[in-house]
Amino acid sequence: QVQLVESGVGLVQAGGSLRLSCTASEHTFSSYCLGWFRQAPGKEREFVAAIGWNGASTNYADSKKGRFTISRDNAKNTVYLQMNSLKPDDTDGYYCAAVIRAYAAGSSSAYDYWGQGNQVTISS
Repeated sequence: QVQLVESGVGLVQAGGSLRLSCTASEHTFSSYCLGWFRQAPGKEREFVAAIGWNGASTNYADSKKGRFTISRDNAKNTVYLQMNSLKPDDTDGYYCAAVIRAYAAGSSSAYDYWGQGNQVTISS
């Protein structure tokens, strides 16, 4: 069982930046594809970005390309989501997820493990 712990909860003004982190308990972290999703209460989980096991494969939601960057540090068992030029529409709960596979998966149904989610609020 993989445990994922997110950090980087924030209240940021529009136009600002925020970096989310997600650290995994699994010692075989480098075998996992990792993703970030967002979800508002009562709404479906929405794909944000994903990264393959060695960082060579990445995948982004079209609306996030150019503003968000996903990266990973396998030595620290951590995946990051750098969010720039933030907009009020980016406000949501953000969740990291993991699955054993090589390439970046863009569907929430592909993932086996989920973090608890952290709230990101962008003020206008």
